[in-house]
Amino acid sequence: MLKIEALNSYYGDSHILRGVDVEVPAATSVGLLGRNGMGKTTLIRSLMGYVRPSSGRVQLDAQDVTGWTPERMARRGIGYVPEGRGIFPNLSVRENLLMSARPGIDGQRAWTFDRVMTTFPRLTERLSHGGQQLSGGEQQMLSIGRALMTNPRLLILDEATEGLAPLIVIEIWRVIADIRQTGIATLIVDRDWRKVLAHTDRAVVMEKGRIVRHGTSPELTAAPDELEALLGV
Repeated sequence: MLKIEALNSYYGDSHILRGVDVEVPAATSVGLLGRNGMGKTTLIRSLMGYVRPSSGRVQLDAQDVTGWTPERMARRGIGYVPEGRGIFPNLSVRENLLMSARPGIDGQRAWTFDRVMTTFPRLTERLSHGGQQLSGGEQQMLSIGRALMTNPRLLILDEATEGLAPLIVIEIWRVIADIRQTGIATLIVDRDWRKVLAHTDRAVVMEKGRIVRHGTSPELTAAPDELEALLGV
């Protein structure tokens, strides 16, 4: 479904992505691993259209979508939960969810307001609260719920558990597992590589803007010493 080929991206004179290749087949979960500053978020921002790649291409369903705006990517079925959550602080929980509601590109509305409420029951108690009134965990739930309201084919989660309390982290991973079972493809970035590999089919490891390791999640799980060397602090 999504194919990234030989992608190079810069921030000013800094060469961040260096010939990156990544594929996310339909209904597949892929982990994107790497230490901080290795290019993971730049890769996501490049494929979503926030950063214009200098070369290479992004394909969606075999169509070249390199440099498309984030709005066009969203209309093609890409849901994005950014690092920092990106909710609208002056809108209520209900408004944050309903403003993003739309059918999927196939016309289906599998993810409705009621389904999001069932998935995140904590939000039902906060519907009239502004985004700025929510805890960090509640904001993350809202950010994921808002992305699901677009009925995406691919959901990108960038550091979905960062800075959250342990009980909330458990809840977020439960939801990610549930989403995976629905057939939505996912691209997951998280510092806990063990959790990422437990909730994905495949994974790639980035180092200094390059893909240095890739394979099935069971294959990578079976090489903990190698991953610790690549990902450890």
